[in-house]
Amino acid sequence: MSIKSDKWIRRMALEQGMIEPFVERQVRNEGNERLISYGVSSYGYDVRCADEFKVFTNINSATVDPKNFDEKSFVDIKSDVCIIPPNSFALARTVEYFRIPRNVLTVCLGKSTYARCGIIVNVTPLEPEWEGHVTLEFSNTTTLPAKIYANEGVAQMLFFESDEECEVSYRDRGGKYQGQRGVTLPRA
Repeated sequence: MSIKSDKWIRRMALEQGMIEPFVERQVRNEGNERLISYGVSSYGYDVRCADEFKVFTNINSATVDPKNFDEKSFVDIKSDVCIIPPNSFALARTVEYFRIPRNVLTVCLGKSTYARCGIIVNVTPLEPEWEGHVTLEFSNTTTLPAKIYANEGVAQMLFFESDEECEVSYRDRGGKYQGQRGVTLPRA
């Protein structure tokens, strides 16, 4: 199993539709505005956060239960910026839609710009033949409000290609998050 390069990522995105929309280079500036970079890098792809957020709130004194998650625990926000309260979290989604090949496992890591501010990005691996918008979880580990920027880089996807195809893919087993669009809450 080896990590895949910018050439492979570009080819798979353009010829196989693995990433849509796809940005063929690192974008760091837009006019005079500095951005948190996104697009293809040497051995990964930096994804952008869409402008749809679900910010966790406990105004209803709910218990967080992954088997019975209460949607009322979130406030929906559509904005170019999301403010996450101290010691809280928010869900968002990638701008990009992914179609992972059958012999590839994709791992997501947060960008250092956010990590150095105490903002942790968490995403589970994208399994072989999974497809959809990636739901992103941002944890604000600080005692101050934290800011997330929509349409800018938030995390990097790394693609690992196996030397053989898996026996059963995510699609084969009917994974519950297959084809997700938008911010997707936990499903039991």
